Amino acid sequence: MAERIKSLYETQKVNDPLVFTETIKIDDAELRTVVSHLESISLLKTDLDTKGVAFETFMKDFFEGDAGQYFTPREIVEFAIKMVQIPDEPIADKIILDPACGSGGFLLYAMNAARHEAPEYQRDRDGQYKHWHDFAKERLFGIEINEEIARVAKMNMILHDDGHSNVIGVDSLDRLNRIQEVNRGFKANHFDLILTNPPFGAQVVLAERPYLADYAELGNTEDANGKKKARKNQKTEILFLERIWHFLKPKTGRAAVVLPDGILTNSSLQYVREFLLEHFHVQAVVSLPATAFSHYGAGVKSSLVFLRKRAEDEKPDDNEAIFMAVPELIGYDATGRKCDNQLPEIAQQFREFQKEAKPFFV
Repeated sequence: MAERIKSLYETQKVNDPLVFTETIKIDDAELRTVVSHLESISLLKTDLDTKGVAFETFMKDFFEGDAGQYFTPREIVEFAIKMVQIPDEPIADKIILDPACGSGGFLLYAMNAARHEAPEYQRDRDGQYKHWHDFAKERLFGIEINEEIARVAKMNMILHDDGHSNVIGVDSLDRLNRIQEVNRGFKANHFDLILTNPPFGAQVVLAERPYLADYAELGNTEDANGKKKARKNQKTEILFLERIWHFLKPKTGRAAVVLPDGILTNSSLQYVREFLLEHFHVQAVVSLPATAFSHYGAGVKSSLVFLRKRAEDEKPDDNEAIFMAVPELIGYDATGRKCDNQLPEIAQQFREFQKEAKPFFV
């Protein structure tokens, strides 16, 4: 049995060298013990939350170490996906991207949503499997700047029944042609949905990253004569907004983005808010509690912002309504312990709000 598992591992290593980069380092006796503990467990029949807790537990030290990356709490991920889903439209028909995918949480829950909806659109089990599996293989895309974490995301997707094919380890903010050299699927004006929690606070410096000058709106400023010139530096979370705009389909492309509240409130960032209002219809802003990411090692006050990319000829409308909510309870507290969750109720309120407001998907 141990030899068979090692053989399967080596075969997978050849088929996908970007995931399995090292030779297995475990002797037969140890491997036999591991298998004896796992053989009674069906990963296919284990729900996503349970597998997610196990994965986060085993990878906790890695993500709290030098990697400096954090998991996005599953309650927030699940809520974001519920908010962007359109009634009577299968999520499996959408092309979805997380340009800062970390361990792959948004991608996993999008895949899970497709799995749950499959019986509505397919009667037989083979059809249901094809419904979500083809979606995971062909329509889920992720980018992670840290190649080691990108590899973790791919392994996480494999653990949860695949969907790792289009997860790559590159800089999301780099020039699009460089990203497409790795995977041609990352095209401008291509994605239906973007779900992401981009990194906060880091600076992109022009001297180190010349691509900063390519960001016509948020990577440039005006000189005294009104001519555009490249900024010397810009925060990553601000550049991600323009990159999201690059990737989304005009008119119908939508995004759910975790943003630090400073972008929404600081007077010095008025130009960023003007960019958002000009290029997107801001559909909703859900202010998260200050402790939302405390248990995961981050303390920046943030909000979930829901955006729709405007059509090329679409102008901002002063009558556009923005749904706003300030939940106090989001399913866990500052220590990570479970508590009441107001997010499902807010998602339902958003649906009712949309029925009265101008439809957000046209």
